[in-house]
Amino acid sequence: MGDSKIKVGVLGATGAVGQRFVQMLQGHPWFELTALAASGRSVGKPYAEACTWVLRGDMPDHLHGVTVQACEPGLDCELVFSALPASSATEIEKSFAAAGYGVCSNARSHRYDADVPLLIPEVNPEHIKLLDAQKRKRGWGGFITTNPNCSTTHLVSALHPLHERFGVKQVSVVTMQAVSGAGYPGVSSMDMIDNIVPFIGGEEEKLEQKEPQKLLGRFAGDHIEYADISVSAQCMRVPVRNGHLEAVSVAFERTPSEDEFLDAWRNYRPLAQQLGLPSAPQPAIIHREENNRPQPRMDRMAGSVRGMATVVGRLRPDPLFDWKFVVLGHNTIRGAAGGSLLNAELLVALGYVGERKVAGALQTV
Repeated sequence: MGDSKIKVGVLGATGAVGQRFVQMLQGHPWFELTALAASGRSVGKPYAEACTWVLRGDMPDHLHGVTVQACEPGLDCELVFSALPASSATEIEKSFAAAGYGVCSNARSHRYDADVPLLIPEVNPEHIKLLDAQKRKRGWGGFITTNPNCSTTHLVSALHPLHERFGVKQVSVVTMQAVSGAGYPGVSSMDMIDNIVPFIGGEEEKLEQKEPQKLLGRFAGDHIEYADISVSAQCMRVPVRNGHLEAVSVAFERTPSEDEFLDAWRNYRPLAQQLGLPSAPQPAIIHREENNRPQPRMDRMAGSVRGMATVVGRLRPDPLFDWKFVVLGHNTIRGAAGGSLLNAELLVALGYVGERKVAGALQTV
C-alpha cells in the first residue's frame, strides 16, 4: 500500500462523538483529518472557540485555530465521518454521498435502508457489497455506510462466533448503559445519582426488531435477508460514565458444551483481524475467567487497541435458555466513533476508498 494518507473530515465535529472521531484520528496511519464541520452556530469560528472539549486529555493543539466549516459538500476530503444527530443526518449524509464522498455514519438515519450496509467488520464484512447496488440504484458517486447502536455492537460481536457455529435462536438481554451514551451534557445528575432509569427511548426496539437481525443476516445481492432470531431487550441507564454492561441469555439450534462455547470465543479471528486493520483489536473478544468480571471501570479500555475490544465473562448454564453470560464494551469508542473508523478501514482494505486495497482481500468476503 502507498504512503499517502486519505483526506477525511468530521461532520458534527463539536459534539461528544465528533470529538471522539477527532481524537481517534490523531496519528492514524491511513487517514489525515483535513476538515471539521458543524452546525450553523459554529461555522466560521476557530475549533477551540466553537467546541467545548469534554474528553479526557486536551484538544489537539494543531486544531485550535482550524476554522469550522458548514456541513455541506465542498470539504477538502474524500471521506467524511458523520457524528450528526439523526434529525439533520438524513439529508446531509445523502448530499455528501451524491456529491461523491464516502460517508461513514454513526447516526441511525440510514441504518435500516435496504441498500445501506449496517457494518461490524468482524461480523458481516460481506455486507459491504451492498454499496454496489446502492450506487446503481441512487446514481451516487459516493456512498453511505453505517455502524450499529452502541448496545447492539457488543452484543452482536459476542454472539457472532456462536451463531456461526451453533445457530442463535433466541436472546434475552438486559443492558446497563453508561450516561455518556446520552451525549453531552446527557442525563441530569439529579436523575442519575442514587438511581437507575429503566427506559432509554428507542433502544429496545433497535435491539429487538432491527439491528441484530440485519447484522447477522445474509447478503442477497441488493438487500439483506434478516436472520430469524428472536430478541427480548430491557435497557437501563445506570450511573456509570463509560461502558455498557449487558446480561445475555441465549438459546441455540445446537446447544454447545462449555468447552465448545469458550472455544468459539477464544479462536475467533475474523476478517478485520486477519487483515490487521489499524483499529482492529487483537483479539476481537477478550474472555475474563474471574467470577466478578467484566466491570466497566476495570475493562472498558481493554484490548490491544484501547476501548475497541468486546469483553465477556460469567459464562454459566441458563435454566430457561441454554447459556448466559455478561458482555461489556466501551460505548463511545467502539460503540460509536471507533465503529465508524473501523468501517472506514475496511472500506480502504477492500478498495472502496483510496488506493490502499489489501491484495486478495476482496476474495475473502
